[in-house]
Amino acid sequence: MQNNRQIPAESPHSKNDASLETSDMVDGSERPLGVYVVSFVVGLEALALGVAGVWSVISMFTQPIFSLASAIFLSVLLLGLAVGLSAVALNAYRGFRWTRSAAFVWQLLMVAIATPTLLEGNIALGLVLLLPPLAVAFFLFTPKVVAFSLRAGTSNKVL
Repeated sequence: MQNNRQIPAESPHSKNDASLETSDMVDGSERPLGVYVVSFVVGLEALALGVAGVWSVISMFTQPIFSLASAIFLSVLLLGLAVGLSAVALNAYRGFRWTRSAAFVWQLLMVAIATPTLLEGNIALGLVLLLPPLAVAFFLFTPKVVAFSLRAGTSNKVL
């Protein structure tokens, strides 16, 4: 038995078909504004955690510490969160649907940190900690962002 191979130009799903290119462009490549906002804000939060993690590692060697185990744990935790949030930001930009839940949980934690900061009277820092997570939480549930992350026709249907 021989396989019947089609020439790529004769394939019904060839890339030269103008109607398929147009439909792919609408479904897959046009990112809504909310995707950019979510990716940018979560990326900035990952960058801030990475800077805090590096600062924590540097301060372990330059400052007196009370507990070496606690300092190591804090540094690893900060750097691990930075790596995880970087993955969320990158994959949210790519349109993976699992990133919406991870980004939303992180934004809830940010709101939990911002609320006591505002209640202490530190308004500027509280607003800096509160407004970006609120924007991300809003954009995560807009219909365009949800549709972008649930779009059909991707190569990996599970993610």
